[in-house]
Amino acid sequence: MRVLNINSNDAGQRLDKFLSKAVPSLPSSLMYKLVRTKKIKVNRKRTEHMYVLNAGDTVELFIKEEFFDSPDKRSALRLTPHIDIIYEDDNILLCDKRAGMIVHSDDKEDTNTLISHISAYLYQKGEYDPDKENSFAPALCNRIDRNTGGIVIAAKNAQTLRIMNEKIKNRELTKKYLAAVHGIFEKKEDILKGYLLKDGNTNTVTVFDKKPKDPDAKSIVTGYRVLCEKKGLSLLEVDLITGRTHQIRAHMASVGHPLLGDGKYGVNKDDKKIGYKFQALYSYSLEFDFKTDSGVLEYLNGRKFEIDNDKIWFCREFR
Repeated sequence: MRVLNINSNDAGQRLDKFLSKAVPSLPSSLMYKLVRTKKIKVNRKRTEHMYVLNAGDTVELFIKEEFFDSPDKRSALRLTPHIDIIYEDDNILLCDKRAGMIVHSDDKEDTNTLISHISAYLYQKGEYDPDKENSFAPALCNRIDRNTGGIVIAAKNAQTLRIMNEKIKNRELTKKYLAAVHGIFEKKEDILKGYLLKDGNTNTVTVFDKKPKDPDAKSIVTGYRVLCEKKGLSLLEVDLITGRTHQIRAHMASVGHPLLGDGKYGVNKDDKKIGYKFQALYSYSLEFDFKTDSGVLEYLNGRKFEIDNDKIWFCREFR
């Protein structure tokens, strides 16, 4: 038998969600059966899989030890962390992700990811110990494409993760991007509207002026302001009013202004010749604009963080 003591990072989760993280080797079908047959109990009593855990609860598991066998959790935490920290406190960490790095593991890369570097950094600082956590690990609140750079938010505890996810869902954070695009705009400031349809097979999207018949088409709104023009290129500040897949890249290309270095939505053969292998897009500004209760994160309300333009690689084209 194993007894798991519920701490503050575990509290607030349904039992089944907690178990899927705490005992990942336990098949979900078996887990539900064990709950029904009282092989998994809470506070030494029969429970339901939808029970919401509280700090101080105990979860008793009368299951085989083999389900707890797993590789050393510390192995990936020994790498030398390489992260550019913009801001950090007891609850959150803001970092400047470089273009070319993925945020989470995929089929090709498991260790050299942003979340791996953040976890290793916090582990080596003594702020995160996987052996003391049942279900929580440092987590990213937002994601940025591999070849896009910019500000990423990491939560150091479960309470912060829940609050920040809710704020992002309710659009209580304002993120702005810098983008270098081909061509000169007739309108130096505008709000573009359209519809976006994703093709999962090719991992690309298509933008339409009018709503297509396909029910999966999503409306998109992209604001932009021209900051500088030079040698047939425009430097834009972009306000991503709706956040769809590849929205900025596809929307700009659809109006005849593909991003510098973008091989997916533009023809970047000439861009590559002069050294641009990533799309010129950077999430450079983040402002916390909370409209509802923000709990322990209230101190962040109204704060704004920006990455200096001098640190953004494509901005040199406009000096």
